[in-house]
This record gives sequence, C-alpha cells and structure tokens, in this order.
Amino acid sequence: MPHDTMELITFKVTGVVQGVSFRYYTQREALSLGLRGWCHNHPDESVEGVAVGDKDEIAQFTKYLHRGPKYAQVAHVDVVKVAQPSEAQIAEAMGEGSGDRQFEIRRWRG
Repeated sequence: MPHDTMELITFKVTGVVQGVSFRYYTQREALSLGLRGWCHNHPDESVEGVAVGDKDEIAQFTKYLHRGPKYAQVAHVDVVKVAQPSEAQIAEAMGEGSGDRQFEIRRWRG
C-alpha cells in the first residue's frame, strides 16, 4: 500500500465496551476493511488500539467505532490521526503477523 494513501490512527472507546465482544467485532470490522493493527482492553474499562490502512477504510472504521457492536454502549470515541507516521510506527501498528491482513486482539501491557 503506498504511504500517500495510508493513514494511521490511535483510538480509545469508552462506555460499556468490555464484556460485550467489542474487541472481537472491532477486529472483524478491521479485517473486513483490510486494515492492520491491534486493540486491547484497558484497566479503565475502555478499549484502545491502533489501526493503519487506506484513508477511506480508516474513515469507515472510525464510523464503526462510534457505533460498536449490538450490546455495546459507546459513550465517547477519541481518535487521533498520526500525521506522517514513521516507518517504525507503521511497523508496530502492523504487528508481527504474516500477510497483509492482520488485526490483533492483544492483552494490555501496563
């Protein structure tokens, strides 16, 4: 994917987002859009993550984060677009999986 069409975001979703399969459905949505990245449950009961991919797909993914899965109650979504992400930031977001389609559910690493 050319870097000029690639966008990297960090996100944090608050509300009732743990215990409702939010991470699973977020992973499923990201993979369906061809995004790479990861998400995890945070001790403050939010879900945080990083996603990288085409700008249009990132925009669709951001809309999904505001909606969430059926049983989630999204209170707030904080999305930060990383301006001109470095190669290291992109590599970290893309994870260690093989192939171009990888979105991991990770454990929180305090």
